[in-house]
Amino acid sequence: MRADVGDDALETLFLPFIDATLAWPSSGGALFLRARDGWPLHQRAWPGLRCEQSFRPAAEALERSGLSLADENETSRVPLVLVLPPRQRDEARALLARAVARCAPGGRVVACVPNNEGAKSGEADLARIAGPVSSLSKNKCRVFWTAPIDGPADAALATQWARADAPRPIAEGRFTSRPGVFAWDRIDAASRLLASHLPHDLAGHAADLGAGYGYLTAELLTRCPGIRAVDLYEAERRALDLARTNLASFAGRVALQFHWHDVTRGIDGRYDVIVCNPPFHAQGRGDRPDIGRRFIAVAAQALNPGGRLWLVANRHLPYEAELDAHFTRVRTVAQDGGFKVVEAMRSP
Repeated sequence: MRADVGDDALETLFLPFIDATLAWPSSGGALFLRARDGWPLHQRAWPGLRCEQSFRPAAEALERSGLSLADENETSRVPLVLVLPPRQRDEARALLARAVARCAPGGRVVACVPNNEGAKSGEADLARIAGPVSSLSKNKCRVFWTAPIDGPADAALATQWARADAPRPIAEGRFTSRPGVFAWDRIDAASRLLASHLPHDLAGHAADLGAGYGYLTAELLTRCPGIRAVDLYEAERRALDLARTNLASFAGRVALQFHWHDVTRGIDGRYDVIVCNPPFHAQGRGDRPDIGRRFIAVAAQALNPGGRLWLVANRHLPYEAELDAHFTRVRTVAQDGGFKVVEAMRSP
């Protein structure tokens, strides 16, 4: 999100510091979990602020604004931990537990959630593991914060929640996934439809754009023995780490490269085959068909002459004009369950 675009949750998160309800730490720094760039981060100096973000577009926006990024494997404790919890409940609880664990003795955790995304539940969850909290509401959001704490009020529950988004087997043990990634607890129906129509003669160097936890690449390699290498591009680092695990058994047969990357910014490789189930949301709820259209344009630029794009999308998404603009041959292979599978080819 650009720094000049409104972000109600981000604005409300910083409100207690702007109105002097809370004091920014004079030393020791602050950690911002699931940070997003926006004008509240630039309205005044926030000494010692470091930001953590696993979604590549948001991480790049923070970097472009000159903000310092923290590694999620760090364990140092700081006097202030800010959090924008995600929507998925297990993932959000794990993040709150980690926020408490990263908070130095006498420090505070401050979080903000939009009202329509479970603000009251988020406030109650933080209170359950950290003790009494205070809060205020504005911009249809709720910001809530702990008293100075010296660790979790309920250590057993905090430990339980810290493990709530741990990787676990899904699909009868075929894959490993975790809460918060796309279609985390199942094989996505659209991706399954695409996989079922992949022809066995696909061969050469392939790419998977928006690879998630690796399902489409696994299906491509299982069904198409002529594929000799796959580059996986995924904006969510948590999903990409899962893909590494899920595809480890193929590493001895094909060359695999994993790219933490925002596909909408373009890719450098050249490919014979591209498979894609493009996202049609960013970090908001509204449809974003522009993302899928950009994925199609990037795929067209990255395919070798004669290369083939295999794409699945919701039937209502308007991708046909973009496909016709970039490919010489486009055909709808299947339509089922509200989805469409399309093959598009470049001229040899």
